[in-house]
Amino acid sequence: MKYKIVHTNTFKYDAPVDQSMNTIRLRPLEDECQQLISYRTDIHPSAMTKGHEDVWGNYVEEFFIAEPHTSLEVVATSIVTVQRSPFLQDIRYSSEMKTLFESPLYKEHYGAYLVETAYTKLNMEQIRAVQKVAGSMKDPLSYALQVMDYLYSSFIYDKDSTDVETTAEAAFEHSRGVCQDFSHVMLGILRASGIPSRYVSGYLYVGEDSALKGDAASHAWVEVMVPGIGWAGLDPTNNVEALSNHIRVGTGRDYADVSPLQGKYRGGESTLDVGVSVQLLDANERHD
Repeated sequence: MKYKIVHTNTFKYDAPVDQSMNTIRLRPLEDECQQLISYRTDIHPSAMTKGHEDVWGNYVEEFFIAEPHTSLEVVATSIVTVQRSPFLQDIRYSSEMKTLFESPLYKEHYGAYLVETAYTKLNMEQIRAVQKVAGSMKDPLSYALQVMDYLYSSFIYDKDSTDVETTAEAAFEHSRGVCQDFSHVMLGILRASGIPSRYVSGYLYVGEDSALKGDAASHAWVEVMVPGIGWAGLDPTNNVEALSNHIRVGTGRDYADVSPLQGKYRGGESTLDVGVSVQLLDANERHD
């Protein structure tokens, strides 16, 4: 599948600001299943970006605007191809996988994806409530699928119930939220069971499938480390395996590691408007 993504962030300030320092994570990742054909950022007021790769493997760009301005627009345009086939149903949890999963070296290697964070922390009552339904953890993949199904069945997708600062504990208390909240809650549950898991930010192409949720802005889901297999993507908002309509931009411990745009400036209050367009392209068509 070939996609064109246009991600627009527009800040408006109630008074002129200056010395604006910004960090963006908007360039899609590249791996064996996802190829980045082109990427560019257009920034107004004009600014040069300096890029580097962070500790999680995400591409980060930084830029500085010294002149006074009353608005800031960052438009990231990407073209990617994604070819990811379903494979989770073919995995059979073997004794070798179990030995690897239980080894101290495995826990040490993926230690960063086992610790709770401010976003993913749940209280024990909440964790036990899920464990009563999902049952005991016999193997990490089956348990992750059960947790995903639980969240999809028990939580309500509600764009007005939470914001970017909402924690898993708060979202769980009201059993509602958006893809960010579904993902943080799932991470909290999995990590409490010793399953290495990470937060994924990106985009979801819905097309004509109106049953899927999460295409109006950036999307989020979870990747679980399956012993001997690798990272497997699970989308708890839609209760599906993350496949060719899931476009990956960044991974980390939680949203804070992959926030699309962060900035500091000197001035008054600001408002942010975000727009995302994901367009399916002809695979044979050339786009410069």
